[in-house]
Amino acid sequence: MTKYKDSIDRSRRDLLAGAAGLAAVAAGGVGTSSVMAQGTAGMPAGDRLPSGAKAAAISTPVKVAKGGVYETVPLRQPSINVSAIQSRVRAVDLLNLKASMKAGLDHACELIDNAQGSADAWGGERLWGSKQDLICMHEFPIQGFQPWTRKELNRIAFELPGPEVDVIAQRAKRYGCYIGFGCYAKEKDWPDHVINMSVIVGPNGEIVSKQWKARNILGLFGDGALIGTTVYDVFDRYVEMYGLDATIPIARTDIGNIAMTAVGAEPMFYQCQALKGAEILILSVTGGTNADAAMAAARASRVYTVGVGNSVSPGNIGFTEAAGSKDEGTVVCDPRGTPLARSSNHHEDVVSARVPIADFRKTRRFPEMPMALMLPVFQQYQPVFQPNAFLEYLPQTYNEAGELVRRRMGQK
Repeated sequence: MTKYKDSIDRSRRDLLAGAAGLAAVAAGGVGTSSVMAQGTAGMPAGDRLPSGAKAAAISTPVKVAKGGVYETVPLRQPSINVSAIQSRVRAVDLLNLKASMKAGLDHACELIDNAQGSADAWGGERLWGSKQDLICMHEFPIQGFQPWTRKELNRIAFELPGPEVDVIAQRAKRYGCYIGFGCYAKEKDWPDHVINMSVIVGPNGEIVSKQWKARNILGLFGDGALIGTTVYDVFDRYVEMYGLDATIPIARTDIGNIAMTAVGAEPMFYQCQALKGAEILILSVTGGTNADAAMAAARASRVYTVGVGNSVSPGNIGFTEAAGSKDEGTVVCDPRGTPLARSSNHHEDVVSARVPIADFRKTRRFPEMPMALMLPVFQQYQPVFQPNAFLEYLPQTYNEAGELVRRRMGQK
């Protein structure tokens, strides 16, 4: 178990939550974050940053649309083909980790090949369909899911970069496309933490973007809670290391601005991703369908949205093969929330649609957010569950995480 010996310096976090800090964020100005008191156990290696580096990270302005203008890079083509892969969730076997991890990786690659119409059995030649510029997968297409302990998660977690991710990146290079997928990952600056990470690899065969899960949903897992580290769990330290803008990351690529998240049931978060310039939003949470959430997010945020659900998943220990899947559970939506393509079944499947990204960028209209009305509410609202839980205590099991949630929320 990992604890910090010293307490959080609450005063600076209060500054972030206060009117001055939020007004600065809303205006795209200087962001502030609390600074955690120095501790020892479980401290990230990057904790002892020089004071100048800390100040630079904390003061990074938030990149957000202003008057409909937002940061982009030039597009390589006016329209792109987008595919979403509805695939199984099957956990790797800790007793046979190397072989089962390879099986999961091989299966993911086979599905990518199928989405590109270039099955290995066809000699790798595209014999069906069109080249896909963006392929989207759910949050656990390779490692699968089990209520593993922290020690077990560290055994299966990917290094970034690392050999498993490189296999997917080489597929992206082969097809000249971008591939977004989720995984459990570990970072050298965060020892013992395992991060629920969305990874986007690009046509150069390298990682384009690593997007941490922003927060875990609470109260859906009975006595337990998730132990994968999120931005919210380590908010102060994360901001010190990467800057406030990185808390809601956007990958600005030559096929459009892409945001990917395994956060479920968080419509205001999706709205923030859009306000920061996301043009394509990928919702990847497993355990069911993302179609309804994707249509709602697309309509509210006025962006193209991909909801990648999982298929039926036989052979996953402790879970029925339904795994929350249902027909029409994966979808690609336009900014009105209208499905451009949608799965018709609950099996493994690929849905594809054409997105006129250049036209969208030229004609895009952001929702008019009446900030004068809403900002005072956001400035003063205080959630029961505050950030930085994993900076104070790093739970080793799902049950320990559940106890931590109840304790921090004042429950028994």
